[in-house]
This record gives sequence, C-alpha cells and structure tokens, in this order.
Amino acid sequence: MDKVQDNRAWFLIIPVFLIVAFSAVVPLMTVVNYSVQEIFGPGQTFFVGTEWFEAVLKDDRLHDALVRQIIYSLAVLLIEIPLGILIALGMPGGRSAKTSLTLVLLALPLLIPFNVVGTIWQIFGRGDIGLLGATFRAIGIDYNYTNNSAHAWITVLVMDVWHWTSLVALLCYAGLQSIPPAFYQAAKIDGASKWAVFRYIQLPKMRGVLIIAVLLRFMDSFMIYTEPFVLTGGGPGNSTTFLSQYLTQMAVGQFDIGKAAAFSIVYFLIVLLFSFIFYTIITRTGEGEKK
Repeated sequence: MDKVQDNRAWFLIIPVFLIVAFSAVVPLMTVVNYSVQEIFGPGQTFFVGTEWFEAVLKDDRLHDALVRQIIYSLAVLLIEIPLGILIALGMPGGRSAKTSLTLVLLALPLLIPFNVVGTIWQIFGRGDIGLLGATFRAIGIDYNYTNNSAHAWITVLVMDVWHWTSLVALLCYAGLQSIPPAFYQAAKIDGASKWAVFRYIQLPKMRGVLIIAVLLRFMDSFMIYTEPFVLTGGGPGNSTTFLSQYLTQMAVGQFDIGKAAAFSIVYFLIVLLFSFIFYTIITRTGEGEKK
C-alpha cells in the first residue's frame, strides 16, 4: 500500500519565507539595483553599469581601510579565541552558586549597548578623569588615544576584547559541559596529561562551538562601527577608520547612493569570502585529525 504524504505542513513555513524575503532578499536586490544606477533624485536615475564597482575597487582610501580592517579582525581573533578558551577551561563546572555567579558576571559586558561601550572607554581612557589614562600618567606613560594613532588602535582593540571575549568563553564553556564524564575517567585511567586531555578530548569536542565563535567574532569585528566611532571618531587621522565608517560617510554624508551600494556589495562579498575560508580551514583541520 502506497504511503500517503501530507504536504500541508509546508504551508506553516510560508510566513517564514515571506519574512526572509522582505527582510533580506528584497533589500539586497534593491542595493544591487542601486549599484548600477546614477541617482540624482526621486525618479531621476540612469544606468551606469559597472562604473561604481570600478570606482570602488580603484579607491586608495578604501584599500587602506580594508588593510586596517583585516589586521584588526585578525588581531581580534588571535586574542579573543585563545583567551576565551582559557577562561572557559578555568570556569567552575556543575550546578552551584559559584558557577551561576561566574556565568552572570561573564555575561555582563555582552548586555551593554555598543554606543555605551564606546562612551565608557572614552571616559575610561581620558587622562584627566579616566582611571586608565590617569594610571598611565602616574607611571610615566604619555597615553593619549586622541592624538596618538598607536594608542587609539590599541584602545579600540582592547575595548573589543573586553566587550566580546565573554561570548567566546560562554560558547566554549557550553562545549566543555557537553563532554560526557566517561571521557575524563578514561583519560585518567590511561594517565593522560592535562595537555593530552585538552588536545584529544576537549578541543575536538569544542570544534563546533569554535566554528560559531570564529565566524561570529570575525563577521562582527569586520563590520564594527559604533564603538570606534564613539571612542575616536575614526581618528586620529584615519588610523581607526574602518570600512563601515567609510560606507556610512559615502551613503549618509555624501549621499552617493550608487557608489555606496556598489561598495556594500563588495563589502558583503569580502565578509562572505573570509567566513568561507575560516569555516573551510577549521572543518578540514578536524577531518584531518579524525583520519
């Protein structure tokens, strides 16, 4: 007897497709349309083809911002991923008040809005009223993130580490808690060292959450805007001006919609490319170790 299939369940996901279409696909198609148009006003447009894409790819300022963005995002990953793993390994396990308190304290930075984070560090780093700036001056270090490009860059990086390392730590902690106790018992019987336990038990079991952590932190750091804008305004000079700030200046400040649309598409493709590279490297590394 043939099995009867009931396809009425597909009607339940139609609202989801409609929401995705209006929130993602339609805006994307609109940006693609704008990227090949010269816009003078409502109803005043004409087709320019790939002219805006050529202008974006030949813009030296955007090239410099892209280099700064890549260096910044790689620095974020190199610091936050290992630091998050170390914090997760040092966190207490089990169901106790100590564990709950640790999780709450660790999650606090994640609850602070982006603009508030920038304001906090703006005040924190001031030499007259800020604790960080006053401390550096007290020990003889002339720290000034508003005039020194290196100080501004380091401050923005440390601010991001303070804000988002907790996310990596919480993800890694969730991965560690999913490891069955039998794994640790077997390792103890075999006399495995702490490094061997981490290398062959904990790290492989955290690979799934590490993929999520790497992709989230890369995409977020590559699109960072609010925190450095509030803290330094992109300065001194252009030392902390990233791609998102150039895009905002182009679209809002100059109202160059066509070029901004073309740049946003290039921006999106760069993020997609790097995310694919990171995902491929991590997954293939895991497959190689299994073999």
